[in-house]
Amino acid sequence: MPTNQLTNARCAGIKPTDKAQKLFDGGSLFLYVSTKGAKVWRLAYRVNGKPQTLVIGPYPAVSLQEARQKRDEAKAVLRAGQDPNAARKASHNAVTLDEAHTAYWSGRKDLSTSYLENERRAFEMHVQPMLGARIMKDITRADVLATLNTLDARGKHDYVRKVRMWLAQLWDWAIEQGHATENPPRSIKPERAFGKKQVEHFAALELREVPAFMDRLAIEGELQSVLALRLLALTWVRTNELRFMRWDEIDGDTWLIPAGKMKRRREHVVPLSRAAQDLLKVLKPRAGSSVYVLPAEHRPDRPISENAILALLARMGYKGRMTGHGVRTIASTWAHEHGYLSDAVEFQLSHVPENKVKSAYNRATHLPLRRKMMEDFSAWLNTKLTDAQDTSGR
Repeated sequence: MPTNQLTNARCAGIKPTDKAQKLFDGGSLFLYVSTKGAKVWRLAYRVNGKPQTLVIGPYPAVSLQEARQKRDEAKAVLRAGQDPNAARKASHNAVTLDEAHTAYWSGRKDLSTSYLENERRAFEMHVQPMLGARIMKDITRADVLATLNTLDARGKHDYVRKVRMWLAQLWDWAIEQGHATENPPRSIKPERAFGKKQVEHFAALELREVPAFMDRLAIEGELQSVLALRLLALTWVRTNELRFMRWDEIDGDTWLIPAGKMKRRREHVVPLSRAAQDLLKVLKPRAGSSVYVLPAEHRPDRPISENAILALLARMGYKGRMTGHGVRTIASTWAHEHGYLSDAVEFQLSHVPENKVKSAYNRATHLPLRRKMMEDFSAWLNTKLTDAQDTSGR
């Protein structure tokens, strides 16, 4: 096949489709275009009859002309009887980004499983296709920025900041291990490099709308998602914290959430009202042998889906008006309007800032007051349900 078949215009103009694409330039060099729009130069070759791939670098950070030069250099290595990938590793005495990623994150025993899973998914989807096979010492700031810019261009302004942070942590480790000498991700200033989205608050109802909402919720019966939403309202926790609630974390009228599950990495005590305890008695036989209080319908080894409550709210006609997180807003509004101590409310919501006074680290802070507050809120919810039912005539 003739070489130098591509043009810069074609490389720049190719758009992603629902299937990955390969634009061949000849000499086994091709531009790989992912379904997400990432463009990466790759070289196909064989060693002992087995197909291999050399990742040259992302386009346009690596230009068409540079990719052809790298192709010719790799071909020369092949003619000398060496594997270009092996030769590159040996010449740098270093690891690939894939190898470093596995080594670093597998050693982070201080993080929760869900946190590690979020990082891994981000790396595999958005970083690995472009940079995974590259030697860390070869990866430049321009390479990392080009990768992150693909996320920013799609409006993922918050997400791209997380990915940059995770990569910076990985490079810090690599420098200590001698696999890199500079930290390209850390040199990228997100406040200057990336866009910002308009701040959006979680949708939540006004207090006056709660009776009609409770009335509508009662129509749904005792579906797993309904019981989950009720327990969410009776505990004021975040949706993800509720999803991963386990039976061994409950001790009578108290739920102790381990630090590894909390956003602020600190144990959190949740007082359980009588209504919450009664609801747990309903959930216990439904959970069977599952360790989770709210297991998935057909997978007891997994918690309820993260979309279960949102799907329920949409079915009830509250899409865009109410979210699972909106329960916390309603609870906070109710508590402040009823004169409860602000610190007690914030402790219950696990909103205590890190620089709070020493009492902030006492996981039982304001617990007696919080127990009363949760009982009163539970009674208020029940009153609103009764009022709504009386008004509707049911």
